[in-house]
Amino acid sequence: MPRRLPPLYALRAFEAASRHNSFTRAAEELSITQSAVSRHIRTLEEHFACRLFQRSGRNLQLTEAARLLLPGVREGFAALERACHTLNAEDDILRMKAPSTLTMRWLLARLSRFRALQPGNEVQLTSAWMSVDEVDFNQEPFDCAVLLSYGHFPADWEASYLFPELLIPVGAPNLLEDGPWDVTRLASAELLHPTPDRRDWRNWLERMGLSSQVSLKGGQVFDTLELGMIAAARGYGVSMGDLLMVAEDVAQGRLSLPWPTAVASGENYYLVWPKTRPGGERLRRLAEFLQGEVKAMELPQVERLD
Repeated sequence: MPRRLPPLYALRAFEAASRHNSFTRAAEELSITQSAVSRHIRTLEEHFACRLFQRSGRNLQLTEAARLLLPGVREGFAALERACHTLNAEDDILRMKAPSTLTMRWLLARLSRFRALQPGNEVQLTSAWMSVDEVDFNQEPFDCAVLLSYGHFPADWEASYLFPELLIPVGAPNLLEDGPWDVTRLASAELLHPTPDRRDWRNWLERMGLSSQVSLKGGQVFDTLELGMIAAARGYGVSMGDLLMVAEDVAQGRLSLPWPTAVASGENYYLVWPKTRPGGERLRRLAEFLQGEVKAMELPQVERLD
């Protein structure tokens, strides 16, 4: 006979208390009392015949036995959540992950229109900051994701191309009062870097043949395109932006394009999802809708270097 397992509710209390280092915060998360959490922990300690927590003043610390137990418990609950999500995936909600700048600058408005035009096809969007766009469909509770990528996806994924990343300098509207910029003015400008490694400006300058004339040193550094473009709009300097994501701001006069040449970074935005995930037909309809939204956009008239 297999050994009897401890109660699931006790393991859940243990996992929450371990994550928060607090019985009180675990109780708040689980919507039970602190004394109930304590009872559940005692149940586990009696089951395993060992202590799981020690108090040091106000601090709650895991014992060595608890540290050995915790990884397996967390993995087990993650597996249960994935299994339950799979069975629930036939409902009308598509759970999507997308990078934060794309969400705010483009995707949110399109998904709102998609829901209005196709009632019953709800999309639950989670916006996430990602230094490199990625999703783990085995570990994360998403049906699909929009990712910026070179397109090298696992064989068991569907990938629907949306649009290319087109890098272009952006700034406050008054930057064009004296006409388009030349390299001298660009070299003396305050460059705003939307990536900590400054790769966007480096990529654009290299493709333009200006690397030796414009220094990448100095300038404010941000961790998203969104922050860089906001700072540029407020007059703090010139940031690198994405042509499609700034199109509406340029049309409405909130941003200008001091050097109207867009450079393809080589990466593209894709809607991706696992081939085995239920709801494939709905995801294909969503992909076709987003592709149609891209085609309907009026982009600024600029030179493009592919």
